[in-house]
Amino acid sequence: MVIHSSSNSYKIILGEQIRFALSDFLSKDYSSVFVITDEKVAALYLADIIGNFSSKKVYESIIPHGEQSKSIESFYKLQTEAITNGLDRNSLIIALGGGVVGDLAGFIAATFMRGIDYIQIPTTILAHDSSVGGKVAINHELGKNLIGSFYPPVAVIYDIDTLKSLGEREVRSGYAEIVKEALIADESMFNTLLMTNICSVSNEQLQEHLAYGINVKANIVEADEKESGIRKYLNLGHTLAHALESELGYGALTHGEAVAIGLLFSLHVSEDVFQHPLPFQELYTWLSDNGYPTSLHAWNVDSLISKMKSDKKTVNKKIQMVLLKEIGKPTTKEIDDLSMKAYLVSFIRKLVNQ
Repeated sequence: MVIHSSSNSYKIILGEQIRFALSDFLSKDYSSVFVITDEKVAALYLADIIGNFSSKKVYESIIPHGEQSKSIESFYKLQTEAITNGLDRNSLIIALGGGVVGDLAGFIAATFMRGIDYIQIPTTILAHDSSVGGKVAINHELGKNLIGSFYPPVAVIYDIDTLKSLGEREVRSGYAEIVKEALIADESMFNTLLMTNICSVSNEQLQEHLAYGINVKANIVEADEKESGIRKYLNLGHTLAHALESELGYGALTHGEAVAIGLLFSLHVSEDVFQHPLPFQELYTWLSDNGYPTSLHAWNVDSLISKMKSDKKTVNKKIQMVLLKEIGKPTTKEIDDLSMKAYLVSFIRKLVNQ
C-alpha cells in the first residue's frame, strides 16, 4: 500500500519476519541510523533491527515505556543525543515500538536540523493507526498531542510477528482504534468486530483487521493530509478520550481504553443530537466481554470540560465533537458547555446503571 502526501509518498508494508530485511525497503544510503525504542520493546526486538546495519554507524536510545515519555523532557534529551552522536541531514531515525515511540521519534525527526528521514516500525496493534498519516507530537500537561507537526515517514514497516508478544491490555488498546475506523466507515466490519473475541483472534484475522484499519485511515489521510476536512472524523471518540487521559494522568488508562469510553460517549451524544438509534448497548456489551474498563464514573465533569476545551479540535473555545448520524456517516458538531455537562452527567449515570 502506498500513501501519497504533499512532501513524499511512502509505502506501508505488512508481513512476517520483515524486520530482518529492512534494506529491501529503504531507498537511500544513510550516513547513520538512530533507533529510538522503549525498554519493553528493546529487550525483544532492538538487536534484530540493529542487525540490519552492520556496516553503518548505529546509535540507540531506550526511553521508559508509557505515555509519560511523550514529554518535553524526553524530546530535549533525545535531541541532545542526536546532536552528540553526530547525526546529520543524511541520517535516519527508526521509531521501533508503539504509538508513544512513533509520535516522539517522529517529532524528533521532524525537528532535528529542520527535518530528517524516519521510518515507523510499529510493534503494537494500536500503532497501526498512529504510524500512518504523519502526525507526530508530544504531550503538554494541559493536553495531549498539543505540541507537534504533520511529518510523514519514508516507510511504515509492520512486522506482524512482533504482535505475538503483546499482553491482553495492549491488544484491547489497539482494537479500540479498529472499532473506531469501522464505525466511521463500514457497518458490516463493525458487526464483524462485535463477533470477535480479540484475545483469541487468529493471525489471519488480525492481519485482516489491521489491513482494514490501515486502509480506512490511508484513504482519509490521502484526501485530507492536514486535517482541514474529513480527517477530523478519525477523532471519533477522542474528544473525551484525550480529556480522560489528561485528567486521570497519562498511563492510568491506555490510549485505546480511553478511546473505547470515548466511542461510547460519542454514540450517547449522537443518539440525542440526531434522534437516531445507534449500537450503544451492543458496543458496551462487546467492550465488557473483552475486558475493557467501562465503570470509571468518578470523574470531575467541570475539569473534563476544561480539558476538552484545550483539545486541538476546539475552535474559539467551543468544543467540536465527531458524531455519527449513523454507522459510516460521521459528522462534526459544536457542543456548548451546558449541553456537554448534561451529556457527561447522563453518560456517567448510564454507565453506572449498566
